[in-house]
Amino acid sequence: MTEPRSRVRMTGKERREQLIRVSRTLFAEKGFDGTSIEEIAASAKVSKPVVYEHFGGKEGIYAVVVDREMQRLLSLVGLALNAGHPRIRLERAALALLQYVEESSEGFRILVRDSHAASGTGTFASLISDIASQVEDVLADQFADRGYAPTLAPMYAQMLVGMVALTGQWWLDARKPDREEVAAHLVNLAWNGLTGLEPHPGLTAASTRGGRIEAPPVIELRTLTRPTEKELKDLEKAHEKELKEQEKAREKELKEQEKIRAREQREQEKLLREQEKLRAREQRERERLLAEGRRDQEKLRAQELKLLEQQAKQAERETARRARLAAESAERVELVERVELVERVPLVERAELVAGPEQAQGGERWQGDDSASPSK
Repeated sequence: MTEPRSRVRMTGKERREQLIRVSRTLFAEKGFDGTSIEEIAASAKVSKPVVYEHFGGKEGIYAVVVDREMQRLLSLVGLALNAGHPRIRLERAALALLQYVEESSEGFRILVRDSHAASGTGTFASLISDIASQVEDVLADQFADRGYAPTLAPMYAQMLVGMVALTGQWWLDARKPDREEVAAHLVNLAWNGLTGLEPHPGLTAASTRGGRIEAPPVIELRTLTRPTEKELKDLEKAHEKELKEQEKAREKELKEQEKIRAREQREQEKLLREQEKLRAREQRERERLLAEGRRDQEKLRAQELKLLEQQAKQAERETARRARLAAESAERVELVERVELVERVPLVERAELVAGPEQAQGGERWQGDDSASPSK
């Protein structure tokens, strides 16, 4: 009969970390209300008193898990906001949040499960408020440099952080496109606005050159202390060279982008001028063709009127000619009839016919008078 294998006994610190890992997974899967002490103990293969011994209850272990996740995310974003140029800060902050979503999906689900970014209450709302406070300081400095009212910085910080946080919630399940592309589009909207969106946005080299951001070791917030003045100075010196390089790279990149935009603007203006010239030329050509068409129509109408007048005159001449021919023909017919009539009557009557009606009547009158003449 074999003896049961003895389990390796964990130290108190190791057992505590094990319980935190197990609870983190259960809280991410089921939420705080859906997770029980029994499930945590069963998953860690310990008794419930062990859990109570380390954390005092479910609320205690949940608070530790949330504290660690908030500290990790705040550390990532805080490091990103130490960059030089404002756009680089924005890019790296967006990348930091998406990196946290990608690498700590369970922790992010815990933060957003029981509260919404827009709700104003709960763990996630508190986290967003903390991040917005850090962004507010950055925006206030930029507003002052650019002549804007620094009092507007808190409102703009909430807008900016809320946009990034809600995008992170969406990307938690979507995961497409990749982290860098999502960050590029976020910065495109936040930096350029809707009226200046770039068709193919991308991150600057200064933001992508460093790769993923390494957060400092996570410690519980109850033991967190403020860094000393010397540590802050050392950190500032450590970042100073990188910030200067990033600033130079960003300025160079911005100048290149400005040159590209200026060149594109000139090309667009040139294209617009050419299109305007083409439209003007086409308009002149249409007007010329219309004028020629009107002149041709007027010429055609004049020719038609002239032809109609000629046809009318020709018809009048033809009518006159036909009337003359008809009159001549009638005269010839009448003369022929007279000749035929003369040929058929005696000589005396023929003379009367030839003499005409008036002479014939005069002869008759003379003949009447002749009966009374002396010769008779």
